[in-house]
Amino acid sequence: MKITDIRVTHVNVPLDAPFWWTAGLYGGASKSIVEVETDEGIVGLGEAPWWHFGEVIKAEIAPALIGADPLDIADCEARCVPPWQITANTGENASSVAFGAVELALWDIRGKAFGMPLYKLLGGAVRKEIPFSEYFAFRPKQGDAGGEMSPEAIVDYCLKMREEHGSTIFEGKLIMGDPQLEIRTVRMLREALGEAAQIKLDSNMQWSLTTARWVLREIEPFNVRNYEDPVATFEEMAALRQHSRIPFSTHVPDLRRAVALGAPDFFVCNFAALGGLSKTLKFIAACEAMGKGFWCYSNDLGIMTAAYLHVVAATPWITEASQSLFRWQVGDVIQDGPFRQTNNVVKVPEGPGLGVALDRFAMKHWAQHFTDNGPMGHFSDPANPGRYRRLPLK
Repeated sequence: MKITDIRVTHVNVPLDAPFWWTAGLYGGASKSIVEVETDEGIVGLGEAPWWHFGEVIKAEIAPALIGADPLDIADCEARCVPPWQITANTGENASSVAFGAVELALWDIRGKAFGMPLYKLLGGAVRKEIPFSEYFAFRPKQGDAGGEMSPEAIVDYCLKMREEHGSTIFEGKLIMGDPQLEIRTVRMLREALGEAAQIKLDSNMQWSLTTARWVLREIEPFNVRNYEDPVATFEEMAALRQHSRIPFSTHVPDLRRAVALGAPDFFVCNFAALGGLSKTLKFIAACEAMGKGFWCYSNDLGIMTAAYLHVVAATPWITEASQSLFRWQVGDVIQDGPFRQTNNVVKVPEGPGLGVALDRFAMKHWAQHFTDNGPMGHFSDPANPGRYRRLPLK
């Protein structure tokens, strides 16, 4: 089998309403969808975490892989990704992330070639229903969506998700630069949701160490399951650990430093950002050996989410619910997408490979959105259009 073509399509998929995070209002994602074609008619699907990496695929990865054997992932990687000594010296890891998106498609091809779902290629499923959290945040109203701009409104939203979808796992950003507002919201959530619900928080590094000590002291009685990046560095998390029993997580995949410092406790990662599925499996195994937890990132489309489902299905070490913005995504590029949880879980696809297929009409629609509007920014601050919001460290 040989690779004959690699196609890259940039797409925008907005959220039904933007939410506030550290850099401003986040309105949706711009992704690159990857299709790897073979001479046997099998097409593998991949997804890059941001559209810039799709440009790297088109310029560098695709030309190097034409004619390669898609089942020989090691050879494919050697054609595209410099050795780590080079990337460490140059600070350039875009090729690694870009290849990670393509490598996902190679795994999809492998599953389709052998006629089995990805989780079977990974050793079989230890679970078939994969937990994901509901998300909450301060969101201005947009059409019929959003409007959760007070603690009371966030509580009402979470209660609605529990009533309509059986959700009892909630994760959210309360990023308005006001510690008192966060403390009040967490207290009200616990009172309304009861002791059985899980509450996780994410500050995107908004607090100073001094403020984080205070905030975590005040919210600890409300049984917070996890706090993601409460401060900016691992060193500050290690200092914060002396004052709080709440576990910490991060998107920064520096396992050696986390082990050396004793914090954070969990990593939350996108597979392409780790360099692909093969490297992700090694990273998770290393986390298990070092006693660090792992779960999956949010705001991905259906192709990457399918990879999350299969890996979590086949990995006993991953026990916590992964992040999800499913409820807010207005579309997807896969048939029957986006995935959405019921009673906290999504079932693993049973088709060969990733078990998902492209919705050509939907992909064309979202590709046109990208063409017409350009990539969606990570930010939008109404007070300072075109600039990132700068929250002072309180």
